[in-house]
Amino acid sequence: MNEARLLSIPVILGTTRKGRMSAHAAQFVFGQLQKREGVTTELIDIAELKLPVDDAGEAVKDPRFSAAMERADAIVIVSPEYNHSFPGLLKHVLDSCLKEYIHKAAGIVGVSAGVFGGARAIEHFQPVLRELGLVSIFWDVNFGTVEKVFDGNGQLLDHVYVRRTDKFLNELIWMAKVLRYGRENISLE
Repeated sequence: MNEARLLSIPVILGTTRKGRMSAHAAQFVFGQLQKREGVTTELIDIAELKLPVDDAGEAVKDPRFSAAMERADAIVIVSPEYNHSFPGLLKHVLDSCLKEYIHKAAGIVGVSAGVFGGARAIEHFQPVLRELGLVSIFWDVNFGTVEKVFDGNGQLLDHVYVRRTDKFLNELIWMAKVLRYGRENISLE
């Protein structure tokens, strides 16, 4: 594997709602990734994408999002839990790509006002990730009762999340390296 080429791991903020506390979690994870050697990252806010909602799939592909997914070796999806699942607009965005995801790692960060930290949304993501061709890592980060984890300015209040996020990113980066090696060196034929 070419060690000189940085791993590309974008962070996707998966909600468009006003007042979204998920933005604090996404900024935190993005900041933690920026500290990693050998990694390049960007924060993709789905609220900034220009996707029509009157069609679906690759017909609505945003060229910038598609290019970011093509470059990616792994992705981090930061998603709130809405009614025991993840936001429909996030699914719409993810469905706009397909070939860009094949054999790449994915990690999910769940966010909720309740104590479960988006665990039910993360559970609902698993079959979707598989269908998209992504490989889900087995660690996730759950920001439960998120209003007690970050202050109104997005400053982390509970520093246990540094260790949890570090464990999550270690697994994601390991899987990204393994899958990149496989994509570049092992034929499916």
